Amino acid sequence: MLVRDAMSRALLTVGPAHTLRQAAVLMSSRRVGAALVLDPEAAHPGILTERDILNSLGLGQDPDVERAHAHLTADVVLADPSWSIDDAVRAMAHGGFRHLVVLEGGEPAGIVSVRDVLRCLSRRGAI
Repeated sequence: MLVRDAMSRALLTVGPAHTLRQAAVLMSSRRVGAALVLDPEAAHPGILTERDILNSLGLGQDPDVERAHAHLTADVVLADPSWSIDDAVRAMAHGGFRHLVVLEGGEPAGIVSVRDVLRCLSRRGAI
């Protein structure tokens, strides 16, 4: 099974100036744990996760003031749709993260999460 078979193509995107509250509301309403942060000045998308928002709140920061660009992960691991699910698992385990941004032709094509990977592994009887 390949990453293209597991990834979600319905991407939630936010801009770098979105507040953490705005991002959290969108993530909650879409029931996703991460949003791509698209900044026209960046080489590739960043990712803002529920953990990033939680860390900010834990530091006592104001989610109505804090902006996505200040809390995103910019050095994301970029996956290719042709990666195997096993490749995705290795990347996530090695990097200690739960989401992979999938690029196709240099553009965001999807996102694959640990939940997506577990679903695929369960289907093929690996777990």
